Amino acid sequence: MTARWTGPWPTEGIAFGADYNPEQWPEEVWADDVALMREAGVTLVSLGIFSWGQLEPAQGVFDFGWLDRIIDLLHENGIGVDLATPSAAPPVWLHLAHPEMLPVDADGLRLTHGSRESWCVSSPIIRHHATRIARVIAERYGHHPAVRMWHVSNELACHNGRCYCDVSAAAFRDWLGKEYADIDALNLAWGTAFWGQRYASFDQILPPRRTTTIANPGQRLDFERFSSDAFVAHLEAEAAVLREVTPHLPVTTNYMVMGDFHQIDYTQTTPLVDIVSNDHYLSAEDPRGWAELAFSADRVRGLAGGEPWVLMEHSTSAVNWQPRNLAKEPGQLLRNSLQHVARGSDGVLFFQWRQSRAGAEKYHSGMVPHAGRDSQLFRDVVELGATLGRLAEVRGSRVEQARVALLWDTQAWWAAELEAHPTVDLRYLDLARRLHGALVDAGVAVDVLPAGTALDGYDVVLVPTLYLAPQDLSDRLTDVVDRGGQVLVSYFSGIVDASDRVLLGGYPGAFRDLLGVRVEEFAPLAAEGTTTLSDGSTGEVWTERMTSSGAEVIATYLDGPSVGGPAVTRRDTPSGGAAWYLSTRLDDPSLADLLGRVLAAAGVSSLVPSPGGLEVVRRTSGSGSWLFALNHTSIDLPLHVSGHDLVADRRHEAGTDVPARGVVVVRED
Repeated sequence: MTARWTGPWPTEGIAFGADYNPEQWPEEVWADDVALMREAGVTLVSLGIFSWGQLEPAQGVFDFGWLDRIIDLLHENGIGVDLATPSAAPPVWLHLAHPEMLPVDADGLRLTHGSRESWCVSSPIIRHHATRIARVIAERYGHHPAVRMWHVSNELACHNGRCYCDVSAAAFRDWLGKEYADIDALNLAWGTAFWGQRYASFDQILPPRRTTTIANPGQRLDFERFSSDAFVAHLEAEAAVLREVTPHLPVTTNYMVMGDFHQIDYTQTTPLVDIVSNDHYLSAEDPRGWAELAFSADRVRGLAGGEPWVLMEHSTSAVNWQPRNLAKEPGQLLRNSLQHVARGSDGVLFFQWRQSRAGAEKYHSGMVPHAGRDSQLFRDVVELGATLGRLAEVRGSRVEQARVALLWDTQAWWAAELEAHPTVDLRYLDLARRLHGALVDAGVAVDVLPAGTALDGYDVVLVPTLYLAPQDLSDRLTDVVDRGGQVLVSYFSGIVDASDRVLLGGYPGAFRDLLGVRVEEFAPLAAEGTTTLSDGSTGEVWTERMTSSGAEVIATYLDGPSVGGPAVTRRDTPSGGAAWYLSTRLDDPSLADLLGRVLAAAGVSSLVPSPGGLEVVRRTSGSGSWLFALNHTSIDLPLHVSGHDLVADRRHEAGTDVPARGVVVVRED
């Protein structure tokens, strides 16, 4: 699964820059842009992401002069180019000539052009023209010394992820014909005997368009897979053209591993790129947005197999598409940027270089704001560039492998949030994020891994709400426990097979033997309801009526719908390992306490002694180690390591404070 680029990194040090859209500005602005880039220390910019209409104003009629001039100007000033294929924004003439390529929603409404990513991924029209323009650009610019990397399209599937048109319907049927031996196998997998949905042939099947009540969940799940696979195939087609023409250049595409984005299974795209890159936008109204940032960055590192990756986009300040366009507080630009570097990114890039004067994102912050060079924001950008220059030695190092692994899975996410489940209050990532946040608060390193990843070397494995688990996962978790490790599995895990059919005989079907428990019934709580456990913990949202068939009962329910029954269990093994089961959503203090017990059983402790609120991450290489310490509080906090602080460029003695809202990066003695 892992992307591994063995060629040169696109920049000498940590890549620093932004999406650059010179076509938005008169050409006389370009010289000022490049001068400001040099002042800020910019080393890499993404070009051409939305430029198809500029490059090809009519079919087969090209205007490359402006792009030639800007690439030459950037090269003359020592700035590298991450050159995009422009399929994210097909030109108006293509939409007008082929309106059938526009996407159709689940209600049958065909969308129109006038935005971005306005195409059906199954359309042979977009595939033909996207690969055609990719070849033209690769042949023209692939050997220009400024071009360091290819950027395929933009945020694939994040804005046009599902199309329900007749072209998609035909492609869906073709996909199903390859997935299932015959129509009887499909009927069995989808449970079409329920509600009389049996199909006599594949030709009868449509996408899960709007219907009278709940759509078939097996059909819904397969349509998610089909749609994701279609985008994977699109990426593969564009990347194949680029590699054919320019095998010496790495290929990337910008993921959206953040928040609730999960339209594409990135475990399938990662083998197709040489360098993993990600876009991340902090949720401005989340008081612990920094914790979500850490979780997302760790997910990206897990996808990259621990290899360095690139933060392709984030914001210098306000994000225009959020409900409230909040500006970042002083110091937050530096802190957010270095948090990504701490967790494995060897690039810090933004959307975008110069804040737009017009268009849908004109109130989205840029490296050069509307106020221009004479602004605190640009001064902060210059400071960040200088800091990244001092951190150049970190590039190529890796976040050292943690002893704790936390598993997640996109397909489990799709399945867990289908309709008609026991409660609307359960969200797939909720517990995963809370477990990760508790580990960050405790200063404990964690690797966030796709559920199919090998678990060798991990002493603790956390399995939160993995509703649909990989078929071999129970055996791999058993191996962890048998060699003395600790495994914690939560409620609503291992419930269904790959077709969303319940594993019979009692929940959690995939993990019953591992855990030594048998759940007879889910018993969710009423809205805002809670339950008290015998160890003083508080449960929320969810309970289960279960029995222990070989596990020690750690805590029972004192009240609520599962009163008297086990709530938390542990099955010990002769090796000293244990499989723990959590059947309710614990509140934050209770969850931190349980997690502390699991970590203690494995002998896992914090990276360095640190107070709450100080996030610590270590990167290492053959030449040394660097401890990143990020203070998310309003008070100074001590850091008990010694070395040279690359941020302040001075000696850091053990016990010296990390300033409130500040960052220290210590090259350790």
